[in-house]
Parts: sequence; C-alpha cells; structure tokens
Amino acid sequence: MKQLLTLTSFILFSSVATPLFAQQDRFIDDYLERLENSRKYLLLIAETMPADKYGFRATPESLTFAENLMHIGYAMDWHSQSLLGNREAREWKTDTVFKVSHKSKKEMITLIDNTFNKTIKLIKQFNTTQLDDELDYFGLNRSKRQIFLLLTDHITHHRGQMLVYMRLNGLIPPRYVLFQ
Repeated sequence: MKQLLTLTSFILFSSVATPLFAQQDRFIDDYLERLENSRKYLLLIAETMPADKYGFRATPESLTFAENLMHIGYAMDWHSQSLLGNREAREWKTDTVFKVSHKSKKEMITLIDNTFNKTIKLIKQFNTTQLDDELDYFGLNRSKRQIFLLLTDHITHHRGQMLVYMRLNGLIPPRYVLFQ
C-alpha cells in the first residue's frame, strides 16, 4: 500500500512539475534566440555607422553614438553578470572597460560582441529555478525573469537612439531584423 501511494505521488508530481520546468527551459531558449538576433542587428548597426560619425550626438546632453554602444555593453554586463550572475557590479563612474575614451570603432564592436558572448554563456548556464527570485532594482523588487526582460528593453532603447542618429546623418539604417 505504501509503495502504491509513493508511486501515485511520484506520477502526480511528475505530471505537474514537468510542464512547469519545460516552460522555464523554453523561456531561456526563446530568450537566447531573441538575444542572438538582437546581437546581429546591433553589430550590423555599429558596422554600418562610419567611424567618423561615432562622436555624433543629437543634442548637447545626449550620449554620442559610441557612448550609446558602450552603454549597451555596460548595462548588458551589469544585468547579466551582476544581477543574474551575482558578480560584484562595475561602478559606471569609474569603469574604464565600457568607456569610449580612445577606443576605435573596431575595438568597441569587438567589446560588444564579447559582452554578448559572456552574457549568452551565463544565460545558457542559468538555473531556471531562480527565475522567480527577487532582487532590488533601483528600489523596486524585480524577479530575475523581469531582469532578463529589462535587459532586452534596455538594448532596444539605446539601439533605437543609434538608428535615429544614423538617419540624422543621412544614412539608411540596416533593415530591421524581425522576430527579435
């Protein structure tokens, strides 16, 4: 009787738990596909903008094209490595890795590509049981699942600014990559 109860409990738990875990795994798979498409599009934008236009800014208080690109890298590093991966955060004001300083166009593109690689590697290894874990996000409680979504929103936000900068310089941006 005890074995029958144990077996029944196991079957019942498996029938409920398996779809839940599959859904979480699907979230990561879907997210990685979207992030890869976002990477391809961002790198295409960065390649298309001429190096002599990397210093362009729409208004005096705006970030330059290059600063937007590096800011995407910094935020991607912070969201993935620090918030999702628990590494100590870089300090934006003192960070030198993601500052434009004397970096060439090629160096910035390489840095962004490498940052995507590190982010994707971390996400592939991410423990999906932590997706609902909450942490402080600028004074708000946010789940790690929300952090994933906030990261993609942030990339899209600054990439959109970069597209406008291209238009303001008379350039035709690369065609939008659908299904991002």
